[in-house]
Amino acid sequence: MSATDRIRIEREPRAVQVLFHDAVIASTKDALKLIEAGHEPVYYIPRDHAEMAFLQESDKRTTCPYKGEARYWSISAEGYGAENAVWSYDQPKEAARAIAGHLAFYPDKVRIAVAEDR
Repeated sequence: MSATDRIRIEREPRAVQVLFHDAVIASTKDALKLIEAGHEPVYYIPRDHAEMAFLQESDKRTTCPYKGEARYWSISAEGYGAENAVWSYDQPKEAARAIAGHLAFYPDKVRIAVAEDR
């Protein structure tokens, strides 16, 4: 299965908010949703729609054969912390090029709220 068969990226038409305890870490109407075979969909938020002051870059790096190398950030807010809770692909492979400059968040470390359809 090729990367383009395995990954689909679509614009999320609804507003997406990322909360860590009571702190709003990110809020956007410009999220992307990455759907990858065998995985839950992941919301990617434009980096300039995130409160980067809550994030501290870590040394962690991982490599996905379909998306490329990811770097990670930890979150510190409201007196709480979560290590390596956020990741980004600065120079993703061709099939995932649209997520460059976007952040993704582990849903078990933050609350991702997607607005209801009207």
